[in-house]
Amino acid sequence: MSVSQKCQYALRALFELARRDTNRPTAMTDIAKIQAIPPKFLELILSELRQGGFIDSRRGRGGGYVLKVRPEALTIGVIIRFVDGPVAPVKCVAGDVPSEVTCRLYGNCAFMDMWSRARDAVASVYDNTTFQDLVDKERLGAEAQANTYCI
Repeated sequence: MSVSQKCQYALRALFELARRDTNRPTAMTDIAKIQAIPPKFLELILSELRQGGFIDSRRGRGGGYVLKVRPEALTIGVIIRFVDGPVAPVKCVAGDVPSEVTCRLYGNCAFMDMWSRARDAVASVYDNTTFQDLVDKERLGAEAQANTYCI
């Protein structure tokens, strides 16, 4: 399973909002610039994320976008599924279409267990990583870099 470019942009936009004060809106242009996302594409993505209930928009001077969900409560897996659909290496273990429809070998497939384990392993990483985890990791990395002395 490959995460689409659209999904990567959605994740980066939410990450940028998670890095900031949740009470102060962030302008779309700031998100686009800092996270290197094409502004027109970001506009569409932010609209979808707003409709999905993940962010809120505020109009007017000083307006922009804020997270509606606390960063520690929002997982990467939720967003990937929202934007791209099921996390699965092949359709037969995606769960959105009955396997007997997608494969003639359903019920007698040597690969099924492997595909299921791969799906579960990847989903576990996504589902156990929150946006707060990523923000904390970035901050620790920045602090470690700031405390590195070279002679």
